[in-house]
Amino acid sequence: MTKYLGHRGYSGNYPENTMLAFQKAMEAGADGIELDVQFSKDGRLVIIHDETLDRTTTGKGWVRDHTLEELKSLDASFKFTGQYGINQIPTLCEVLDYMKDKDAVTNIELKTGVFEYEGIEEAVLNCVRKHNLSDKVIISSFNHYSILRMRKLAPELKCGLLTDCWLINAGKYVHDLDVPCYHPAFRNLTPEITKEIKQYGLEINTWTVNTLEDFKNLESLGVDVAIGNYPELIKG
Repeated sequence: MTKYLGHRGYSGNYPENTMLAFQKAMEAGADGIELDVQFSKDGRLVIIHDETLDRTTTGKGWVRDHTLEELKSLDASFKFTGQYGINQIPTLCEVLDYMKDKDAVTNIELKTGVFEYEGIEEAVLNCVRKHNLSDKVIISSFNHYSILRMRKLAPELKCGLLTDCWLINAGKYVHDLDVPCYHPAFRNLTPEITKEIKQYGLEINTWTVNTLEDFKNLESLGVDVAIGNYPELIKG
């Protein structure tokens, strides 16, 4: 049975990557959540998708140029400003503290595609272990070097390689790097491509799936996890 994770929480109806969005995703019946992690200026693990603050918060500039205190002073309500009060940028440990007692998956995307954030893999690992969630997380990134670093640090963690292209022989590529999961955009999953990936025994976790029709199609292909913005729609 295909699981459904709330993409940046329940981001279709609530401010993305906020505690409110994560809580609402779980209340709606999601099998877990997906989130994005970066470093603040003072080396704290903060949850925000863009490398800049401009789109989703009341701030401006690079996330990495602001301290946690400065980031916490912003409203991250995005297009929902004024609808749900002030929503802060959470830290990874705040989110994992919320998720630690739930029978649910947390997909942590390392936002190391633009800035590598040296040491972020170890910092994320320490936070995961602190909350005893090693068996309930998936670590993913578009920076495949970043995933290989995490695999070296913690081979017991489930990791996935993110792509947004039509990667030829994706299953062989992921398998040869000894990574257990492949995270492609869902429109890049044809029956033939899915079969090639599955013959290597890999888990397929795809994004961003926002209609029941697409979800059912992926389920018929044997996709393991669909990540999308509307968990209530899919689980209803």
